[in-house]
Amino acid sequence: MSQPAPTPQCRHCQHYYITHDARFPYGCRAMQIKSKRTPTLDVLEATGRPCVMFAAKAARQP
Repeated sequence: MSQPAPTPQCRHCQHYYITHDARFPYGCRAMQIKSKRTPTLDVLEATGRPCVMFAAKAARQP
């Protein structure tokens, strides 16, 4: 039995940002949304599917 694909974590996505708006502190530039909770939860609730815009952040260089 195969396991379902993990849900993308917004904080690891290059489109994720902190809005500095106390009412909607989390945002996604790709989906053009601001949210009270992590944007991937809103996407999953609205579409029934995990976020398809996820793009991993580049690894930091030491």
